[in-house]
Amino acid sequence: MSVYISQNLRSQIEAFDNKRCCYCLTTEENSGIPMTIDHIQPVSKGGLNTLDNLCLACRTCNEYKAGNKEAIDPITGQNVALFNPRQQIWKEHFQWNSDASQVEGITSIGRASVIALRVNNALIVATRMRWFAIGWHPPELES
Repeated sequence: MSVYISQNLRSQIEAFDNKRCCYCLTTEENSGIPMTIDHIQPVSKGGLNTLDNLCLACRTCNEYKAGNKEAIDPITGQNVALFNPRQQIWKEHFQWNSDASQVEGITSIGRASVIALRVNNALIVATRMRWFAIGWHPPELES
């Protein structure tokens, strides 16, 4: 379902999210592909077109997230909410592995989100390794 997002609101989201995916942190500049707008709480589940419910997402993360709000944590087996970039801080739930090619979940939310959104698919892992080798990755995190 396509939902209209005004250019003004889109510009606010782009500025707020530094033109990068709120889930895997891929930048629009590195990928060369415009970010999509993700409804953190899907429209199909009552989500609104408001800044606190919208974020940038790369096409892959947005596609795999789809209408999901929850996923299974592979360690606990519990169904947990997916990462909410408007209410949670990325580095409290995720970290980079030693060569910054993979996102590692460090909480149940992080682990479930990594798997549900497939943020470590083979193509992006290989790409991150190339970006890392030339100093384009990982992106700076706010403190």
